[in-house]
Amino acid sequence: MIDYIRGELTELTPTLAVVETVGVGYAMSISLNTFSAIQGKKDVKLYVQESLVTGGRDDSYTLYGFSTKQERELYRMLVTVSGVGANTARMILSASSPAELCNIIANGDERMLKNVKGIGLKTAQRIIVDLRDKIVSSGIAGELHVSDQPVSMVNNSVKDEAVQALTMLGFSPAPSAKVVVAILKEQPDLPVEQVIKLALKQIK
Repeated sequence: MIDYIRGELTELTPTLAVVETVGVGYAMSISLNTFSAIQGKKDVKLYVQESLVTGGRDDSYTLYGFSTKQERELYRMLVTVSGVGANTARMILSASSPAELCNIIANGDERMLKNVKGIGLKTAQRIIVDLRDKIVSSGIAGELHVSDQPVSMVNNSVKDEAVQALTMLGFSPAPSAKVVVAILKEQPDLPVEQVIKLALKQIK
């Protein structure tokens, strides 16, 4: 089992990071929070969760990378909830910071969870019921700070990068582009991860 990978960050998008160590490049699916945390860095350390899906036409093996142990622990908790798969858990962690997610679950905020694609009322309620006590007992909420906001440099390819990330998360390109353009018209200086977070709450 891989606990973490430390090495040179050779490729980075809002949904994927490639870290090279000892001549091997490890591709890891990441959340927007991790993207924000490692953007602009040359050497990184990502905590790993391995995901093996069997039973379909082809088995799939995916590595998920997290900038903190706390975010990985939240991911592990989320995928234990019935109806929450690996990609849905990543989208939940992309829509809110770990600290915000802890508050959402602790406060029983079903509405915020329902804003995430693939999360209906029953699943939102199940997340809250299943994880509220676990989050409190694990002490993870006390290790997080709501004031830790992502910092990112704005660039001219924000729109394309945001649409590409949303497409990789399972949304259709055309509706994604429409929402992203509308967001950027109102707030042209937003960094890409904030654009994606807003889009996740608006795309139907």
